[in-house]
Amino acid sequence: MAEGRSVDAANDAGVDAESRKAIEAILLVVDEPVDPHTIAQVLEVATDEVVATLRALRAEYVDAGRGVVLREVGGGWRLYTDPGAAPYVERFVLHGRGGRLSQDALETLAIVAYTQPVTRAQISQIRGVDADAAVRSLVSRGLVEEVGRDASPGQPLLYGTTRACLEQLGLSDLGELPPLPTFAPAGPLPPEPAPGEYKVARRELDALAANPLGDGGDAAGDAAGDAGAPP
Repeated sequence: MAEGRSVDAANDAGVDAESRKAIEAILLVVDEPVDPHTIAQVLEVATDEVVATLRALRAEYVDAGRGVVLREVGGGWRLYTDPGAAPYVERFVLHGRGGRLSQDALETLAIVAYTQPVTRAQISQIRGVDADAAVRSLVSRGLVEEVGRDASPGQPLLYGTTRACLEQLGLSDLGELPPLPTFAPAGPLPPEPAPGEYKVARRELDALAANPLGDGGDAAGDAAGDAGAPP
């Protein structure tokens, strides 16, 4: 065993620190085992170097007694929690299910409920922000689950609500969800914001929602103030 680890360390010597850091970062965000060849294409390095680094990291985590282990499963690599920490992980997950949902999680749950089956990318597109953390939170609470794969390139995972979610909402099936209101703009649709200007557009929409009367409301308020003012 020790001999195998020394060989891994020797093979890893040719991989630069930046690539090693990138490999660890990729392993943290994948939700399924990732193929070394895919990592090699992203980093623009040789696949053999990626495999050597993965093996070295696996040995390093075991030697250091880390709370995570790196495993080769189904032709890919992924980080998993160490089996020895399972009781603590289970306790943490069960405790987390009892807490209140954040606003991000509530918005994400609503999107999943009304548009399922839906991918993470589609959820993020609807919300306008990355939804990975919210989806993971809902999955860990047992409110959302994987229901299949989309037919689009890459076959991303599809998510839907669980039976436990319906029970907590007091619903027998999805058909009992309240209908969504129809928003029909009075005038033409506004132009699509330029890249980098979505936050500004969202602030403008929030301002309009807070003051639906717009300038007319301000003018009416000013007129009322003028009427009561002394000459």
